[in-house]
Order: sequence, then C-alpha cells, then structure tokens
Amino acid sequence: MDVKIQKILKIADENLIAILIVVLAISTRLLPHPDNFTAVGASALFAGVYLKKKYALWLPLAIMVISDMIIGLHNLIFFTWGSFMLMGIIGLWIRKRKNIPNVIFGTVTGSLSFFFITNFAVWAFTPMYAKTAQGLVQCYLMGLPFFRNTIAGDLFYVGVIFGAYEAVRYLLPKLRTNRILAENINK
Repeated sequence: MDVKIQKILKIADENLIAILIVVLAISTRLLPHPDNFTAVGASALFAGVYLKKKYALWLPLAIMVISDMIIGLHNLIFFTWGSFMLMGIIGLWIRKRKNIPNVIFGTVTGSLSFFFITNFAVWAFTPMYAKTAQGLVQCYLMGLPFFRNTIAGDLFYVGVIFGAYEAVRYLLPKLRTNRILAENINK
C-alpha cells in the first residue's frame, strides 16, 4: 500500500472515525427512535476493536455524557455509562480475535451485560420493585421489551458501522490504485 494512503488511513482511524462515531451515536439518541435502539453500544464495541485503547474506553463515556447532558441526567447514569464502557472492553477482547462470529458474540454479550447491569440497578436503587428475588425477576421481565430493542439496535449498528469501516479500508487503496492506473493510461 502506498505510504501516503497508509498515513491518511492512520489519521482517519485515529481522529475522523472517532468523531464520526460520536456524532452518529449521539444523533441516534437525540433523533426519534424506538426505546434503546441506538448506535451507542455498537460505537463502544467499534472503539474497542479499531481505535486506540484510550478511545476504546473513553469514547463510549463521552457519547453518554454529551447526550445525557442534552437528554437529561438520572440517578442511574453510572450504571449505563459503565455498561457502555464495558462494551469498549469487550471490543478490546475482539481486537485480537476479529472475525464475524466474535463480533456477533461480543455484540450479544454487550447487550446482555447492559440489560443485566442496568435492570439490576433499577431494582436495587429505585422504589419501583420490591427488594426481593421476585422483585428482581419482575424487573428483568419488565425490561425484556427494552432488551429486544437494545440487541436489535446493537446488531444493526454493528453491521452498519463495522461493515462501512471494513468496506472503506478495503476499497480506498483499490480506488487509489485505479486512479493512478487511469492517470497513467491517459498520459
């Protein structure tokens, strides 16, 4: 691969991609959407797989802090923020084992983690449910419709974000090569 292309991809990987992901993830929280069907989980997983480690953990937190400042803060934010940072950690695990089954496994694991952590927090720290085993089960049962949207959104946006990024990584050098060949033919 051409040295200039490598430099461009490196700069894009480290800065532009991170910024685009933040904008996408925040916009999916701010625009009308089904409950929990956003790009935040997918963005956190992507950050762990592709970006530097510091972005892998702080990008999901930045997305949540910025969008929660707009949407509104609540008393369980540390559980939601922590859940998305955990998805960044799952992405770090995938980084060295990147293939489609592991990305799907990581996505589902992240969605399940978010579901269990945040619903446990609702049960433990709000008066909505009895502080009994039955109350905890009821809390998880009531969270299932939200979980369906969480996992659907995570899988959808992982497909879009990972697919688009891999397509660009694959096609950009080929486009550059084709442009150079066309320039040489026209001379």
